[in-house]
Amino acid sequence: MLKKRNFLPENLQVQSWENILPFYENLLSRQIQNVHDLRQWFRDRSELESMLSEDLAWRYIRMTCNTADETLAQSFNDFVSNIQPQATEYTHKLNEKCLQSPFLTQLEQLEPAFRITIRSLRKQAEIFRQENIPLQTQLQIKEREYGMIAGAMTITWEGKELTLQQAANLLDEPERHTREKAYFAIQNRRYEDKDRLDTLLSELISLRHQVAVNAGFKNFRDYAFASLGRFDYTPQDCFAFHEAVKKEVMPLINEIFEQRKTLMRLDSLRPWDLQVDVQGLPPLKVFETTEELTEKTILCLDKLDVFLGNCLRRMREMGHLDLASRKNKAPGGYNYPLAEIGYPFIFMNATSNLRDLTTLLHESGHAVHSVLCKDLEINSFKEPTAEVAELASMSMELITLPFWDIFFKNEKDLKRAKKEHLEDILTVLPWIACVDKFQHWLYENPNHSIEQRKEAWISIYSEFSPQIVDWQGLEHFKAYHWQKQLHIYEVPFYYIEYGFAQLGAIAVWQNTQKDLQKGLNDYLNALALGYTKTIPEIYQTAGISFNFSAEYIKDLVSFVQQEWSNL
Repeated sequence: MLKKRNFLPENLQVQSWENILPFYENLLSRQIQNVHDLRQWFRDRSELESMLSEDLAWRYIRMTCNTADETLAQSFNDFVSNIQPQATEYTHKLNEKCLQSPFLTQLEQLEPAFRITIRSLRKQAEIFRQENIPLQTQLQIKEREYGMIAGAMTITWEGKELTLQQAANLLDEPERHTREKAYFAIQNRRYEDKDRLDTLLSELISLRHQVAVNAGFKNFRDYAFASLGRFDYTPQDCFAFHEAVKKEVMPLINEIFEQRKTLMRLDSLRPWDLQVDVQGLPPLKVFETTEELTEKTILCLDKLDVFLGNCLRRMREMGHLDLASRKNKAPGGYNYPLAEIGYPFIFMNATSNLRDLTTLLHESGHAVHSVLCKDLEINSFKEPTAEVAELASMSMELITLPFWDIFFKNEKDLKRAKKEHLEDILTVLPWIACVDKFQHWLYENPNHSIEQRKEAWISIYSEFSPQIVDWQGLEHFKAYHWQKQLHIYEVPFYYIEYGFAQLGAIAVWQNTQKDLQKGLNDYLNALALGYTKTIPEIYQTAGISFNFSAEYIKDLVSFVQQEWSNL
């Protein structure tokens, strides 16, 4: 149910910039004579921004649900081209207006939550440049090209057309020849578009670098840290994370893959041998339909806390779930917050495998976070940083583990599912470090050639991939392995957060293992803060530490390894 609007007409919709402009002008010209006026000004501004963000959200959601419909793409592009640039300009003017207010300090003292918002507004005002508005418009449109290219990728398998997400299930098949054939089909299809995707990234890097230079930064990486509001860590902390993962996690990963090769009795461990069950069991079939997946996920969440299950139940009633994989659907998955309605939208590409289960649990964590924040006073309070947002989602994957019997009635299947998921958690940390390190290189060297990019990727990937995997004859696929990661194209530098949050999620899981109710309450209390505290303070509320030192990583990975071994 929509909240009642106080500043905007209830029936106002975004038709053009002209029908939105009067509300920006009102905020810009309004007299603010005391701290209470300033607080109301923030509330009214939040109402306008919430309405606009939800309108853009639906345009994006509809476009990604059907990338082949040009009218949906045009609707999204129209907002980005004709409304957002104007709104960006006025947003800067509003930022300057409030930052010059003599009542700002008083508001921060009266309501400390505003300190976080005001800190962000100062940074936005500092890096704003008029000449970047058209460049950012170009970027938003160009970034969407990745989804259109990837969404159109399919293979033909035994007379059927499969999306690459559907085809990936074949890599779980016990028959090695089937896996090998599927691997080549998938990789050959990706390889067809490698030049398009390389060209696209080159264009994006060029535009992003220009934005950074315009704003007075040496490179886009440094600009991105400012733009993303990374107040609590630096690029050097990211480099320390990369080294810690290499030192503390990679030896364990190599051990796991050595064991895989031994148990499978293989002379050579190939890329198509990395997903299949080591005992040659058929892939776990978690559900038949996405309706079944949804219902069982709700019941699983209910077992943890009925509030959690009800969040997803309500979204199902509202039609806010699009879960099945199909042709011309953008790749990946997301939870898109809807600022006015309060209940977000979950999008994913489910087929029937274990990863689909963990993806829905992951996105459910985001959804619960959105619902917990929906009644916070202003919109910026509801927009936590990714380091906190991903803590919400990644923790949900782990703290629901005791209740996975909803999905697996057979004890052996249940243990196998848990073990596979814990293995994924360990192996994803090096991939996160690898992708993040690659992005640092891309933007520290913005004028690199395609060949230099390829060489850099191969070098970085060799640091974070098991040495035992045999890529002989597949080097051309390996050189473009990074192209499957949509974040590199669509949300640059949004990836290290998964690594930091994964560590936090393991710590949250540890807490719930000791005391389920206290661990859960601390987690939910942290999420309910939205973005009214710093990242370390929110992590502290969750009963954990915002820490990515080698020692901390070693302790957490050892805990996961022990749980994995116990299964």
